[in-house]
Amino acid sequence: MNRGEYDTEPRYVISIAARMLDVQTHTLRYYERVGVIEPRRSRGNVRLYSDRDIAILQRVKALVDDMGINLPGVEVILRMMERVGELQNELEQAHQEIEELRGGK
Repeated sequence: MNRGEYDTEPRYVISIAARMLDVQTHTLRYYERVGVIEPRRSRGNVRLYSDRDIAILQRVKALVDDMGINLPGVEVILRMMERVGELQNELEQAHQEIEELRGGK
């Protein structure tokens, strides 16, 4: 699933997000501090995570825990995954434009 397909509506406070990911809240704060994730903030400055954030954090956790990749490596991988998704969207759009120019065949 493409990162853009997840809901971006902030809905989970940090304790719920941590429970969903089976990590400690300080881990999520650390990921935010080093720039891996940037949760939204409520008016009261409470961190709120979206389904998209949770999906990203699941990838981060898998890369760190299962593959032993350090956080700078994780950041590079996440940026590359995002760029690949953007390129796939551009390619799909180009295919649609070509089909429209061909008369919808």
